[in-house]
Amino acid sequence: MVDRITEMSAERVVGVKTIGVNEGFFVGHFPEEPVMPGVLMVEAMAQVGGILVLSGVDEPEKYSTYFAKIDGVKFKKKVVPGDVLVIKMVLTAPLRRSIVSMRGEVYVGNTMVCEGDLIAQVIKNK
Repeated sequence: MVDRITEMSAERVVGVKTIGVNEGFFVGHFPEEPVMPGVLMVEAMAQVGGILVLSGVDEPEKYSTYFAKIDGVKFKKKVVPGDVLVIKMVLTAPLRRSIVSMRGEVYVGNTMVCEGDLIAQVIKNK
């Protein structure tokens, strides 16, 4: 879903997603006034956060992140075709016993459109 990662450090990552007019989710959400579903903004945060978490693991291709808790999510403004999302994720607690906590904020320009806290578990693939 995310187009690219523009910044990354051990505790922070920034990803970008351009919302095109032909995104499939606009067909039913809503035909007369297309709005990006909030759950997809949460998914964008989860994907960017997963990249951050796995960047700190040896052999990251052998692991996956599974989100165990999503808390305090707020949708502050509609996201519409043509918007460019800037997804910022910061670790709020380091990886410990396979659990990690992070805070996400999504912006369009200088306006925050979504925020929330996520907890994920890092599990070795079978």
